[in-house]
Amino acid sequence: MSEFKFPTEVIELPSKGLLYPKDNPLSSGKVEMKYMTAREEDILTNQSYIDKGIVLDELLKSLIISPINIKDLIVGDKNALLVAARVLGYGKDYSFSYGGESHTVDLSTLENKPFDESSIVNGENQFEFTLPHSNIPVTFKILTGHDESKIDKEITGLKKIHKNASPELTTRLKYILTSVQGDSETKTIRNFVDNHLLARDSRALRQHIKEVQPDVDLTFTTDGDEEITIPINLNFFWPDL
Repeated sequence: MSEFKFPTEVIELPSKGLLYPKDNPLSSGKVEMKYMTAREEDILTNQSYIDKGIVLDELLKSLIISPINIKDLIVGDKNALLVAARVLGYGKDYSFSYGGESHTVDLSTLENKPFDESSIVNGENQFEFTLPHSNIPVTFKILTGHDESKIDKEITGLKKIHKNASPELTTRLKYILTSVQGDSETKTIRNFVDNHLLARDSRALRQHIKEVQPDVDLTFTTDGDEEITIPINLNFFWPDL
């Protein structure tokens, strides 16, 4: 039986690979992916993967040719690969509903957000920021899949102990911050988030992260000139639903 060769595409990462260690394949800033086949459609309909919330991770594992660990990916780079996977699987046109109206976007026209390379500290996944209201200098990182897994596990554990707790925001901030006033001790960071981080500073930090983190630009302008974020929901990978 003859061997079939699947066509592939090289995807440019929004981070340009600058937030990864030099020995990580992702530092090249590029990832090779193959076109989606019936095998990947089986993954998308795997109820076990869906229930566990890992279906998109399994999809990327199957599509990516480059020797990478998908949990090393920062959020924005992963978003870019998911958009590429959708285009390679079902084409560039994506229809969704918003405000009671149907909209269609050409996914192939989406561009990566402008990324200020000079904002990176020491060539690592680390950025500097001074909290505007308390004037406290901090450093932070862009979360990876490894961080997201740890955060989910910690939040689940906290909710088992305190059923009515809502620890999502503070837990994420404890992983985002890498130092406070030059102190990178985990104990210091956690104490700062729990007891000293002003709500105004927390909001300012989260807004700053949105502005500086590498990502694909999912902004869409409706016919009424309203700017919205393109929703990545079930229809994104299940167009027949």
